[in-house]
Amino acid sequence: EVQLVESGGGLVQPGGSLRLSCVASGFTFDDYAMTWVRQAPGKGLEWISAITWGGNTAYYAESMKGRFTISRDNAKKTLYLQIDSLKSEDTAVYYCAKDHWGLIRTGFPTGYDAWGQGTQVTVSS
Repeated sequence: EVQLVESGGGLVQPGGSLRLSCVASGFTFDDYAMTWVRQAPGKGLEWISAITWGGNTAYYAESMKGRFTISRDNAKKTLYLQIDSLKSEDTAVYYCAKDHWGLIRTGFPTGYDAWGQGTQVTVSS
């Protein structure tokens, strides 16, 4: 059974940082590109970033460049998202996701065949 389990969210003040983690199981993690998506309160899903299976190439939504850093540790079967200089508009549930074919679909926040349960990030003073 494919499982993705996110962690690392929480309440943080504006300007702070967080590192989100996503631990994968049930599939060959290093065969698949991986993706982060978020959903802010009352809004739709928003594609954030994706990384190739080997971790050599990362892709970001234009609005996410500079403050978001995606990475992975294939030995630990873990995907990461570092978020710096957090803003109130970053408040959202953050999900990691896997595409059935292991593809990177830049800008597409839906259509993935496996999702984690999400981790809540709240940015507030």
